[in-house]
Amino acid sequence: MERIKTIAKALDDKKARNIDILDISKLTSLGDYFIICECGSGVQVRACADAVEEKMDEIGVRCVHKEGYAGGSWILMDYGDIIVHIMQEETRQFYALERLWDDAPRIDAGI
Repeated sequence: MERIKTIAKALDDKKARNIDILDISKLTSLGDYFIICECGSGVQVRACADAVEEKMDEIGVRCVHKEGYAGGSWILMDYGDIIVHIMQEETRQFYALERLWDDAPRIDAGI
């Protein structure tokens, strides 16, 4: 839970909106949690990704894989059991990941 709180706090500090944490552990082998948020611009999407990476590095957790950084509309960060989706608002509405994973329980990170 410490890693989830670290990610959620980093996103909140950069003013990401609508931060959702889904427990997908019983639904897929992709990972245990999805953290999904939205931003107002590509610059903010990248700033959020940078903040997450910096804060996770500080606690000794490295990103296994990162995609979409150059484009800035949707950055996916893979931390093994935690997958972070940082999206521009329009991208999030279009793909609606929360609806695809509607059976996943929501987690409160307490930020």
